[in-house]
Amino acid sequence: MTFSAINAWWWPYVFILFGGWLTTDGFRFLGVYFGGRIGEDSEALVAVRALATALVAAVIGNLVVFPSGALAEAPLWMRVASIAIGFAGYLALRRNVLLGILIGEAVLLAGLYAVGFG
Repeated sequence: MTFSAINAWWWPYVFILFGGWLTTDGFRFLGVYFGGRIGEDSEALVAVRALATALVAAVIGNLVVFPSGALAEAPLWMRVASIAIGFAGYLALRRNVLLGILIGEAVLLAGLYAVGFG
């Protein structure tokens, strides 16, 4: 069955419910069930954390190199510089994630304003 199989006003909501929510919830429940039995320092959990971190880094890299919307107006060098400066701020400020993000955003906004995009 596909998204366009039924032409009713309620079908997109049912499709999202079954295709998205219930499908992912099954794996969430299994993760909670099996996750309670795994030690925090086990190799399996370290591998899962590494995979999750790699996926987040890949998404961020994709957003920086191939942006959409308003971010696409910023030149690549400005996007990369804001990430580098934000990361340096994160390291300099005792690994505070929020401050690192705010510094990166401030650098990007200042750069956009300076070159006339803002």
